[in-house]
Amino acid sequence: MLKTTLIKNATVVNEGVIAIKDVLIKDGLIDKVDNQISLGDENHTEINAEGLHLLPGVIDDQVHFREPGLTHKAEIYTESKAAVAGGITSFMEMPNTVPQAVTQELLKDKYDIASKKSIANYSFFMGTTNDNIDEILKTNIKEVSGVKIFMGSSTGNMLVDDEKTLDTLFSQCPMLIATHCEDEKTVKENFKKYYDKYGDDIPIEMHPIIRSDQACYLSSSFAIELAKKNNARLHVLHISTEKELELFKSDLPLREKRITSEVCIHHLWFSDEDYADKKTFIKWNPAVKTKNDRAAIWKGLLDDTLDIIATDHAPHTLEEKQNVYTKAPSGGPLVQHALVAMLECYHNGKISLEKIVEKMSHAPAICFKVEKRGYLREGYYADLVLVDLNKKWKVDKSNLLYKCGWSPFEGQEFKSSVAKTFVNGNLVYNEGTFDESSRGMRLKFDR
Repeated sequence: MLKTTLIKNATVVNEGVIAIKDVLIKDGLIDKVDNQISLGDENHTEINAEGLHLLPGVIDDQVHFREPGLTHKAEIYTESKAAVAGGITSFMEMPNTVPQAVTQELLKDKYDIASKKSIANYSFFMGTTNDNIDEILKTNIKEVSGVKIFMGSSTGNMLVDDEKTLDTLFSQCPMLIATHCEDEKTVKENFKKYYDKYGDDIPIEMHPIIRSDQACYLSSSFAIELAKKNNARLHVLHISTEKELELFKSDLPLREKRITSEVCIHHLWFSDEDYADKKTFIKWNPAVKTKNDRAAIWKGLLDDTLDIIATDHAPHTLEEKQNVYTKAPSGGPLVQHALVAMLECYHNGKISLEKIVEKMSHAPAICFKVEKRGYLREGYYADLVLVDLNKKWKVDKSNLLYKCGWSPFEGQEFKSSVAKTFVNGNLVYNEGTFDESSRGMRLKFDR
């Protein structure tokens, strides 16, 4: 049976324009956007969105949902549920699960799981090792986000450090290459210095010194050098330093760039001054760095030197995160709070609503060439989020949806809230309740 939903009087934020519009959804697609839409007696559901802002659903290009193999931390079901409650309608998940997604068969297994469990739309990255180029070359570029290279051993043993292998990957890879860039040699040398002094209980304040701006710059610049040499399509993940900004440009429209970049919520929100209070709960790789670094990446984001806002959502259990420095893993949960955190920055005068939508919805769609998503356009999938900019709420354990049961935002009051989230025209989240009768779709790519 075809579903028809009419959203009335919404303040639509889309493609740099804010205007009050009606939006008609039919059979999963945006059928019409106009000043006034009337359906008469036609059978439909009508939503009065007066006073609410309607945005294209957020596309998160970097998450770690931990399935298969690490489901004590998170699952595709739990984290996709948290994502849609946060206005994220599509995600791209990383390969460092157990087993790692480094063959076509293992990649297919993850798609099979998501087709049964994910409430949001989904895609996965193919993983790289020092010896799986043959598997990478088999990848269907229209159905996979890209390939992920860990040029720094952030998690597991997926470090690709053989220069000949890297050159082969950059010269032969048929699609977007996404890189985690931290120079392994620099990090190891820094770590040894502080381990020799403190043992396992290194002060968390040393984390951005161990995983330094120089470590980030050396690796990012090397990746960009390889990309330019081979005319590869490179996307550098989670930029965290002022120094790295000189590697990127804003002189071309995003769709024409061969080298693009991402900045994450935590690097925009926190600084090294927060370690005293938040401790290992804000331990990420790359590390949260100085206020100057944070100010610089904000500037780079707003002037289009940096292209996308993402989460790098990477949950660990509370018990794991409360370990001493050397045993506390890096990463934290963010998908439920990413959009409202950026809306808080809007309230604080740091960013416009139009720019939030550009960087969280439009830009990921352009960067990855996602088919028919990321915009509020007729004929596109109805991935939409209604937000209330005047409904305050406070983050606490009672309203967390992450399986890990904690958040670096606990105690934070936000001025905005997500009211409703549509995925493929289905109202999957509605004022705190979920309709789980549908599942998300596999993302397709126009390549």
